[in-house]
Amino acid sequence: MNDSSWGAPPRAGYWGPSEQGPVQGAAPAGPAYEAHNAQQTRPMPIVPDVPDFGGDQDDDRGAARRGPLFPDDTSPAPAPAAAPRNTEPMHDSPQPVPPPQKKSAGRDLGAAIGVGLGLGVVIIASLFVVKAVFVGVVVVAVVVGLWELTKRLEERKGIRAPLVPLAVGGAAMVIAGYVRGAEGAWVAMALTALAVLVWRMTEPPQDYLRDVTAGVFAAFYVPFLATFVAMLLAADDGPWRVLVFLILTVVSDTGAYAVGWRFGKKKLAPRISPGKTREGLVGAVTFAMAAGALCVQFLIDDGAWWQGLLLGLAVAVSATLGDLGESMIKRDLGIKDMGTLLPGHGGIMDRLDSLLPTAPVVWLLLVIFVGSG
Repeated sequence: MNDSSWGAPPRAGYWGPSEQGPVQGAAPAGPAYEAHNAQQTRPMPIVPDVPDFGGDQDDDRGAARRGPLFPDDTSPAPAPAAAPRNTEPMHDSPQPVPPPQKKSAGRDLGAAIGVGLGLGVVIIASLFVVKAVFVGVVVVAVVVGLWELTKRLEERKGIRAPLVPLAVGGAAMVIAGYVRGAEGAWVAMALTALAVLVWRMTEPPQDYLRDVTAGVFAAFYVPFLATFVAMLLAADDGPWRVLVFLILTVVSDTGAYAVGWRFGKKKLAPRISPGKTREGLVGAVTFAMAAGALCVQFLIDDGAWWQGLLLGLAVAVSATLGDLGESMIKRDLGIKDMGTLLPGHGGIMDRLDSLLPTAPVVWLLLVIFVGSG
């Protein structure tokens, strides 16, 4: 490069390395602009076109690919940036189809069936050998259920429902119902509630109303409802009445589970128990009504098949409501099961959920249909 390229005015009509043409942006020649005051300019080099790599990038990245801006710039050009790899799958490419998932029961069915059969053997043996032994089985179930319920209330909500008066009053309630009937059960319930109020007075008054309310609820929910099982047993054909009560409740639960697991699509109460479906409820009603017609006709003295149909329908409804009520309590407490005593089932309260509200329904309908015995 010669010296004239820096100071002399360029000659028009020629573009080359030694004689420069008019440069865009240079000061116009004229009397107001002397040659020695003209802007110093440098020519842009002629470079071959470089293919555009596309993208929404700024122009600076393309300039970096073309090399130095001035011919005498000897700084190395940065390496071209690697084009980003598109890791997203093409829309028209076939996507792998996930394998169909098998429905799961959600529990260990082997353990659940084994424990259920074991409990059934104990209940049937005590039911038909000596009535008093079965009353003892009911008392044990009531006391354990109260322990599970009060324990979960204290763990999850800080509610201290007094267990001692509840356990003693619950046992007395079941025995009084068996010996004295409904009158004895109501008296024992009232005395148990009074004992809960007095027992809680031995502790500080903070949350007194909350604790005694939970205690009275527990007394009604577990032992008082269980008292109707003892009242069923008190009849002359009491063991058969209790057996019908147990069979219909189990058949209702089994029908709801089987039909709901196989055909269930429409949720029954998704906010309370997402696993229950309307199809399952239909299965519970169908199975329970069929079993009720057979049981009342052949197992209950002076019973008729149509009475069994009504009894089965009532059992299916009460058992479902009882299950939903227990689920409501567990959702409020934020737990899945009330306990872990029974493998595959949870706790005692998880097995009593549909039995407890069904007992007074069966007792009342059998009294209406065939008398108190």
